[in-house]
Amino acid sequence: MAAPRTIVFVHGVPETDAIWRPLIGALEQRDVGEAIAISPPGFGAPLPDGFEPSMAAYTSWLADQLESIGGDIDLVGHDWGAGHVYGLLANHPGLVRTWSTDIAGIIHRDYEWHDMAQAWQTPDIGEQVIAGMTGGTVDERSALFVGLGMPDDIAADLAVGLDETMGRCILPLYREAAQPTMGKLGDRVVAAERPPGLVINATADEYVPADLSIEMATRLGAEVLQLDGRGHWWMVGDVDEVADGLIAFWAAN
Repeated sequence: MAAPRTIVFVHGVPETDAIWRPLIGALEQRDVGEAIAISPPGFGAPLPDGFEPSMAAYTSWLADQLESIGGDIDLVGHDWGAGHVYGLLANHPGLVRTWSTDIAGIIHRDYEWHDMAQAWQTPDIGEQVIAGMTGGTVDERSALFVGLGMPDDIAADLAVGLDETMGRCILPLYREAAQPTMGKLGDRVVAAERPPGLVINATADEYVPADLSIEMATRLGAEVLQLDGRGHWWMVGDVDEVADGLIAFWAAN
């Protein structure tokens, strides 16, 4: 009997699994298998006692989650969720049947972190920025996400998740990931024996240049799902193109 097939989604920063609702709904309508959204510790999920929000700790967390789920897994990562997927591919590539990620350019040696990330990476300034983000009311935080292009219902859920715990996890994670760390991770992923991969290239993503993502897709031997004119949160708008592209990739691999 064939092992069960599961699609696992992992989100980024400063997000919760609410971002996946539209896409998971579209996939469920297409009856392609079970879809599960998992949340990294501190990002919409409790922070276990003693958990240190490091790149290695999140890689281990993701590996543990996938081992617990078992079967054939098609893994999809967005933003730092993609970063966690790259960490998994460098260390435990055999845990997934396929992988799909956006912002592949983040593991390019020439990638330069965006302005907000650089603020988080800067001592004192980062603490002040995080305090401003997490210290407002839920309505104020919801308005922040609406301003970034989120639908009202998803923005409301993200606002609840953007709390002090998340803030405490953001700073060490981003500071560890300052270059050349991510570029070195990219080299390790390239050198690994990877399963089939798909790079989701949203060309209007303001945080990672599309050309760097395409270059990394080539180095990784990954297919490309081109989303012309789509921004960083490509999974909360018109998701039919994304759902169909993912299904085609899974069917071919």
